[in-house]
Amino acid sequence: MTTVDVEFRFEGEPGAAVALALASAKDVYGIRKLCLNRAERRVRVEYDATRLNGATVAGLLKGAGLQLVEEVSLIPKQPEVTEAAK
Repeated sequence: MTTVDVEFRFEGEPGAAVALALASAKDVYGIRKLCLNRAERRVRVEYDATRLNGATVAGLLKGAGLQLVEEVSLIPKQPEVTEAAK
């Protein structure tokens, strides 16, 4: 098993129907964890990459009614290296 995390920014306020659909999305084989952060309007999903891929996970979230805006990079931005620092 290869565990991968992906995070998306969403817009709108997910209602009860979306919350129920996301709860059932956790039952999809390969989804390990789903965390919805309403304050930051982000959803983070941990999944098994041998079973699913990022596009499939995004489709699952959209199918649940979540309005995805973009995928958020989980790699922190690295500072620029200047010539003097080399």
